[in-house]
Amino acid sequence: MLKGDSNSGSYRNQNRPFFLYFCAMTDKKILLFDMGGVLLNINYQLTINAFEKLGIDNFDQMYSQADQSGLFDKIEKGEISSFEFINGLLDYLPKNCSANNVVHAWNAMLLDFPLERLTFLENLSKTHTLYLLSNTNEIHVEKALRILKEVTDKPLDQYFTKIFWSHELGDRKPHGSAFQKVLDTIDTKAEEVLFVDDSLQHVEGARSIGIEAVHLQGEIMSHPSFS
Repeated sequence: MLKGDSNSGSYRNQNRPFFLYFCAMTDKKILLFDMGGVLLNINYQLTINAFEKLGIDNFDQMYSQADQSGLFDKIEKGEISSFEFINGLLDYLPKNCSANNVVHAWNAMLLDFPLERLTFLENLSKTHTLYLLSNTNEIHVEKALRILKEVTDKPLDQYFTKIFWSHELGDRKPHGSAFQKVLDTIDTKAEEVLFVDDSLQHVEGARSIGIEAVHLQGEIMSHPSFS
């Protein structure tokens, strides 16, 4: 059950109305969503600022949405544990920094799940089959699920037929192999799916194997139909 006033009957004046209406009107009945930047509000700069405050002067070079270093890539592909990831970052930090400091800074980018997007998913699931594919890690998943509980009692996995976390999938966007693993698991052809992501790299990765994809940029969507 959603907490607060959902205003479930109207999306027109809420965040990203065009995104919501487009998904509802598409002829694709299988929708694949990204999480961060699409359903969950995020701000990468907050994590950069937090680590720089802890003592990593070049964290903005170590990590960005477009170009991740090996450490971040490995945790998102499940190649290293959370323990190894935290210790890897502690190597760059002053000795008085703790594992909790690292986790807090790493989670700083995760903000909130707007209520209207959750209501939208509930309604959309009545007419479409929904899946989630997110480049993420165990630390962020645990935090995101706690954030979700602030606005709803409904678990995230009840909004989707299946959730694909990159660290469990062993692959990540924008690699075509990650999308192919999703298609193989759900036994679906690429042309039957619509994918929505806020990263152009990821959108292009989906399109490279024949998945129709839209690029969400704030309030604007980029899609061949609109060009």
